[in-house]
Amino acid sequence: MGLRNQFLVRPGKKVRLKDYDPNETLGFENDDDSHGMLQKLLKKLDELQYVLYASKKFALLIVLQGMDSSGKDGTIRHVMSGVDPQGCRVTSFKVPTTEELGHDFLWRIHKATPARGEIGIFNRSHYEDVLTVRVHKLIPKREWSKRYDEINNFEKFLFENDAKVLKFYLHISRKEQLKRFEDRVNTPQKQWKLSAADFHERRYWKSYEAAYEDMLSKCNTKWAPWYIVPSDHKWFRNLVISHILVKTLEDMNLKFPKPVINVHAYKIRT
Repeated sequence: MGLRNQFLVRPGKKVRLKDYDPNETLGFENDDDSHGMLQKLLKKLDELQYVLYASKKFALLIVLQGMDSSGKDGTIRHVMSGVDPQGCRVTSFKVPTTEELGHDFLWRIHKATPARGEIGIFNRSHYEDVLTVRVHKLIPKREWSKRYDEINNFEKFLFENDAKVLKFYLHISRKEQLKRFEDRVNTPQKQWKLSAADFHERRYWKSYEAAYEDMLSKCNTKWAPWYIVPSDHKWFRNLVISHILVKTLEDMNLKFPKPVINVHAYKIRT
């Protein structure tokens, strides 16, 4: 199953989101076979995370970006459902606080990056500083346009210090977003997730698309690649991301550390 290469954006490629089908499933169906594949992947992910945590040689940073309702929360809830919370931390980046605004835009990001042995998940990320600020003209273009190179250098620094960076753009259609908004309106258990901003931001769909296309084109490197994941179907999104995470961890060739004591010198007495 070559799902990793299928959705990897090649460095240097100019991204046009219209060339990517958010409804794609590559012929897979939401059936017992795909459900079984996902369960095997989640079990393997749990096993690999345990070795990552024990070895403390590498860190894994997962970046989730996408339009409102694209499934960032759902991805975390379902794909990471089996991992040990001791070695996994989720950070959601909201509007910067007064303290954060007093520093460079990467200050709050760097503080949240995972230590060796950990998986860190960013629900939104440093990329908001070339997305929201651009769409709403919060800062001049001359300022946010410099941030592409600064982000690339930051992610290279993480890579050179044993942190693997995986970035997922959860690609949904405008029609699917509306369907999910309507589902939230009509489902009492989901209404808490709604905000006026959801509907307000929808008016800027085209502007966000253009900003995302530049982000995916200019901040896509061999040390921190982007994956454009079709996300109209939640089950397929989970399958793809689980597969890529497992393959990435397998490539690390993780091994348990040697014991710090001579285990043969000890006898277990009843």
